[in-house]
Amino acid sequence: MIRIGQHTVVPVLDAVVRRDPFQLFRTSTEASWEPHRDFLAADGRLELFLGGYVVQTGGRLVLIDTGVGPDGWNSPTGAKMPGGFLPYNLRVAGFEPEAFTDVICTHLHSDHIGWVSRDGEAVFANATYRCHRADWAYFLEESRDDVALKLLPPIASRFEMWDAETTLFPGFNVVPAPGHTPGSTIVVLSGDAGDRAMLLGDVVHCPVQLLDDEWGAVADVDPALAAATRVRLNREVEGSNTLVGAAHFPGLQFGRVISGEPRRRWALAR
Repeated sequence: MIRIGQHTVVPVLDAVVRRDPFQLFRTSTEASWEPHRDFLAADGRLELFLGGYVVQTGGRLVLIDTGVGPDGWNSPTGAKMPGGFLPYNLRVAGFEPEAFTDVICTHLHSDHIGWVSRDGEAVFANATYRCHRADWAYFLEESRDDVALKLLPPIASRFEMWDAETTLFPGFNVVPAPGHTPGSTIVVLSGDAGDRAMLLGDVVHCPVQLLDDEWGAVADVDPALAAATRVRLNREVEGSNTLVGAAHFPGLQFGRVISGEPRRRWALAR
């Protein structure tokens, strides 16, 4: 848990998947992973957490991303994503699904929208759902993604969308960060004292992408644009006090990017 001004942020796990790191980062090599072995398990596999973040702020209860869902699915690379337990883990953490006022999707890939609905009904029955308009068009009209077509149309009337950087609530902004998907978005939380946290969605999948500008992921819809977005992000957070978290980071933990030679370093928030 972290606190940023009036915001309290609690990571909540849905599922975990262990993958061959070269499958996700196809241009990486044994040599390029050597300085970053801390991000790999003892067997050399990359452990990706699938989950979201609960933000308590100003009388609102917000869920950012909803995990892979109950049934699991196969990724475009063939990796099996296991079904998850997000509603159960929310309750264990003290949050009833009915209490959420807002659900924000950083983008509409299947492992971020898995619990938006079930059997045609909203899992978070009293929440307003929100996403970028460009992702709605891409996943439902252009790519016609099977999971999005199953989960999103039954609750379409619950969605509100943004087109540009927007303040949703005091100190709570959504900032477009396209490339991974057309409407990929970062959530920026800020406090009155200048403290700040960024929830990156899938702009990066592993902290190694914050340390080396050359690490692109296989699932990026527009690899060149995704790379440019990551480089801008890296320049913004390097050496700052901004806390950074993302939906696949180990343990869903926050950290900071520390300037250094010959390379930047990742330091977990304490």
